[in-house]
Amino acid sequence: MKKGSASESINSEKGCRELAVEILLKVETRNAYADILLDHLLKRTALSARDRALLTQLVYGTLRWRGRIDWYLARSLRRSLAGTKPYLRNLLRLTLYQLLFLNRIPDYAAVNEAVELAKRHGGKKAGGLVNGVARTVLREKERQPPAETDVVSQLSNFWSHPDWLVKKWLDYFGRDETESLLQANNEEALLTLRANRLKGDRAALVELLRAGGFNADPAPWSPQGICLKQSSAADQLPGFEQGLFQIQGEASQLVGYILDPRPGERILDGCAAPGGKTAHIAELMQDRGEVVAADISARGLEKLKQNVRRLGLTSVRPFLVDATRGLPGALAGPYDRILVDAPCSGLGTLRSHPEAKWRREERDIQRLSGLQKKIVNRISAYLRPGGILVYATCTLTREENEEVVEDFLDRQRGFVLESAASCLPEEAGSLASGKYFLALPHKHNTDGFFAARMRRVV
Repeated sequence: MKKGSASESINSEKGCRELAVEILLKVETRNAYADILLDHLLKRTALSARDRALLTQLVYGTLRWRGRIDWYLARSLRRSLAGTKPYLRNLLRLTLYQLLFLNRIPDYAAVNEAVELAKRHGGKKAGGLVNGVARTVLREKERQPPAETDVVSQLSNFWSHPDWLVKKWLDYFGRDETESLLQANNEEALLTLRANRLKGDRAALVELLRAGGFNADPAPWSPQGICLKQSSAADQLPGFEQGLFQIQGEASQLVGYILDPRPGERILDGCAAPGGKTAHIAELMQDRGEVVAADISARGLEKLKQNVRRLGLTSVRPFLVDATRGLPGALAGPYDRILVDAPCSGLGTLRSHPEAKWRREERDIQRLSGLQKKIVNRISAYLRPGGILVYATCTLTREENEEVVEDFLDRQRGFVLESAASCLPEEAGSLASGKYFLALPHKHNTDGFFAARMRRVV
């Protein structure tokens, strides 16, 4: 009986490895998102809870540690890694992740299955290549990327981030804080919910989740936040269909408090999809007033509409709008408050989206900074005198954060910067950096988030 169980476990792990390689291949060659691919696959594939967890770990772990893994591969391959066929390249990465970072899968099983997969997709020669590389790495398993004299290369190789990003963060944060940030980015993100305050309180939802077998605790910074210690599909959680909560990162939840919406106001969310902050704004207003949710993505607005319906909100009005071109007709203000949750590089969310660090390039930062400046300058025209404008991103680059705000205030002399901390919940007061809001993975165990609160005085 025990022998049969072990055999079933090995076969199960084989299937997970093959599925993981397919996801990694699509992430790299199609610019697909790992979380979306995993979600679709898990919904249509009958996998045990154990296999679901293993598949998720294989995908995210390989993406998180791809930089260090590629360092090993570059020294073990006779050809260039870029010149290796994409399927084989991602199979090698997955195999090395198992050999270097996991203990639960026996080395022989990881190598043998990798060789068989390589043979099926590239013939005997491909199988021999994978076997040779894996055996080489196993002989040098304890070897680490050397402490090079170049601090950028040292941190980049060891903590698995691109050189350009490490350099940018060294200039922004300094050596010690950058290394702490790089380390934190390779940890698993907590699944965080925002309790729907219109349908109950956080304490009751925590008890409901615990009764369903989930390890749930109140989040430390957001009064509506709940942290789950295990991953789960949102629609499998107690209370989802009833609209008792929304999946939303804890730092993201705090942006709604910085905007500080009031019942009866007219509010614009200028880059609204998929609607987490939009719904929170409506909840904070007691669903009384009007929230205009504008976005350029039709698919994103459909997701927003689904969330709004499930949460039972009636004050949200979604519109397909390109914010860089302004608002048409009756949408063109005036508004009491405006949120610009700008499209950004997303470098504050690497724990949940590790592929972003390999997909982004340094030139993207300047391009996005230009887009952000265009959006915030255009949308600010619709704010009434005395109204509040909040600019927010989920990234950690000066060009997309402080420099956008400084440029805006230079151009728009009728606006003044206010303290974000003045509107934060008491427990979140430490997430302030001067007058700005700045949440950091290594300090606050949240996504990296930035926000600025500005008032129109004329």
